[in-house]
Amino acid sequence: MNETTVSSTGPVPEGAVPETHGHGSGSKAALAIGSIGVVFGDIGTSPLYAFRETFSGANNFSIAIDRMHVLGVVSLIFWSMLLVVSIQYVTILMRADNKGQGGSLALVALLSRHIGKSNYGWLVVLLGVFATSLFYGDSMITPAISVLSAVEGLAVVDHRLDPLIIPIALVLLILLFLLQKRGTAKVGALFAPVMIVYFIVIAGMGLNQIIQNPDILWALNPYYAMQFFVTDGFIAFLALGAVVLAVTGSEALYSDMGHFGRGPMRLSWFGFVMPCLLLNYFGQGAMIAGLPPELASEVVRNPFFLLASEEWRLPLVILCTLATFIASQAVISGAFSITHQAMQLGFMPRLSIRHTSETEAGQIYIPVINWALMVAVIVLVLTFQSSTNLASAYGIAVTGAVTIDTLLMGVLLVGVWKWKLWLAAPVVVLFLIVDGAYFAANLTKVPQGGWFPLVVGLVAFTLLTTWARGRKLMRDRMSEVALPIEIFAKSAKNSTTRVPGTAIFMASQTAGVPSALLHNIKHNKVLHERVVILTVLIAEVPYVDENERCEIHDLGDGFYRAVLHYGFMQETDVPLGLKQMERCGGSFDMMQTSFFLSRQTLLPSDKPGMPIWREKIFAWMLRNAATAMDFFRLPTNRVVELGSQVEI
Repeated sequence: MNETTVSSTGPVPEGAVPETHGHGSGSKAALAIGSIGVVFGDIGTSPLYAFRETFSGANNFSIAIDRMHVLGVVSLIFWSMLLVVSIQYVTILMRADNKGQGGSLALVALLSRHIGKSNYGWLVVLLGVFATSLFYGDSMITPAISVLSAVEGLAVVDHRLDPLIIPIALVLLILLFLLQKRGTAKVGALFAPVMIVYFIVIAGMGLNQIIQNPDILWALNPYYAMQFFVTDGFIAFLALGAVVLAVTGSEALYSDMGHFGRGPMRLSWFGFVMPCLLLNYFGQGAMIAGLPPELASEVVRNPFFLLASEEWRLPLVILCTLATFIASQAVISGAFSITHQAMQLGFMPRLSIRHTSETEAGQIYIPVINWALMVAVIVLVLTFQSSTNLASAYGIAVTGAVTIDTLLMGVLLVGVWKWKLWLAAPVVVLFLIVDGAYFAANLTKVPQGGWFPLVVGLVAFTLLTTWARGRKLMRDRMSEVALPIEIFAKSAKNSTTRVPGTAIFMASQTAGVPSALLHNIKHNKVLHERVVILTVLIAEVPYVDENERCEIHDLGDGFYRAVLHYGFMQETDVPLGLKQMERCGGSFDMMQTSFFLSRQTLLPSDKPGMPIWREKIFAWMLRNAATAMDFFRLPTNRVVELGSQVEI
């Protein structure tokens, strides 16, 4: 394993600003339309199963299908969407951007810059990492439940097609993951038109039912949500575990903010997506409330597809399948993006990354994440067999992440925005009560499947924190024995033979002599005419401007200390970065430049820095990480690796 050359603890360059945000050009309306296809797929496909699961899901309670309960459930969905999505995320948290980027890791990086040295800075980091870990469970369940719920519409078209549902869903899901390596640049152009048609269709179906039974509009009054709780008590609380399915995808809105900007996304949400979703939910409620009890109990098993007349149900199934395909694509791309952020911020080892677009830097493909998600999704479909069963596993990951975001929002209000405690406390407490209630309701579904995202989250959290801790221990051990570069340069200039060319030694620290340089002198007894010790530092901002990219120090006698600064959303292309270093003893000719990397081997320590089982996990991650040559895009025929041993 090569020496780790990414550090999240280095100095953040002053004036670091985004060089591109993905929303730097184009009108607000065009960006708003584009966001409909990419961002809102997850929450947009929730009407397929959210309302149904409240009444007929695989739960341990039953809700009477009458006017009061239908109004109560629809009212809960409306106010949940208003409080959690519209106010908490779209209005408040979208202001908490890190140089334009959103999401748990971006928020943690923002908070770390302001309170990282405080007594509770470590807790903020752990909370953010756990929220990120829960996202991986969500990214496994979302494709499975979304595609299954759409394909299950075939049973409404013709019950004889029921045996084909799981095979068709598996074929579609496998195809989805096989397409990832080709990128989404071309297919992505179709996302927005398909999703716009989908939202218009579901809104139209809902409006048709509302016109026939306008009494459902009383659900806008929160009285009916409260009456539901007063009447049913604990049953109403358990129902929150299904109602929350209507707002799954809210955390994804925050994470995807950097692609389009808060303005266009707010325009899309309030001006189009939210009205369409509410019309459909109210339409499903209107249809159920207008039926006799015995017929309503049958229709409520799949009310979404029964909103359409019989001749339009098959086209609706096809349209919904396309929409869930797009929603799944957005979640998978999000998993790639958040993994890249975790690597850059030092929470994950280097993984092989492929770029699927020559023009869009953010379009990446990470094979190991793709295949791991595919296997998990296939296992989920074969294990749970239906979207109703999967609904028990869904929700707990999302509500957990939302609750953590609320806690981080509290730190942001007080620690960064400097709100008075008396002003911040009521806001945070309100959302903690709402989000905490949803999370607590979902905890009751742990035995039915909610354990799955929790296990995935716990495994991911263990891996992320083990890697971060192991890297820190390695850096500390290497720093303890590091020789100051100034002393080394003076002693080595006349004691070894100098040969033509440039040698670049990659180093994880901005001080000391990298072990590869010491080993090169020890074994080869030569030095190149120009020796550059290069460190790549990842700042806690998403983008570092090109003007702030390079930092160069001339140490004399042909020795240079160089630093390349990148944001955690940027790709670390070392050869491209070297082109900007004209002051470093002249330009770099790649054919005359050799890159020297260190490969560490871990040795057991008398005083281990972490439990032995975590050391074994770290050693396994170290062995299986991608090479620095691939990660930093170094020319394959110009790299030399030299081994060293480290005790942690």
